[in-house]
Amino acid sequence: MTNSITLQVNGETQNCLSQTPLPVLLQQLGFNPRLVAVEYNGEILHRQFWEQTKVQSGDRLEVVTIVGGG
Repeated sequence: MTNSITLQVNGETQNCLSQTPLPVLLQQLGFNPRLVAVEYNGEILHRQFWEQTKVQSGDRLEVVTIVGGG
């Protein structure tokens, strides 16, 4: 039996293990957690809550990368 779940990240279906911490998921998807902002199920999720946030089936995430430049 697998603990795989399905969720939406930036409008695309993704699979991961149930109860994966948000920072781990971000790294698995190739994002640098230090350089992104996350909307979690329609609300901006403050960085202080990321470690305790475990993704669940059906969650919707929008991940925005911070880009510097001049």
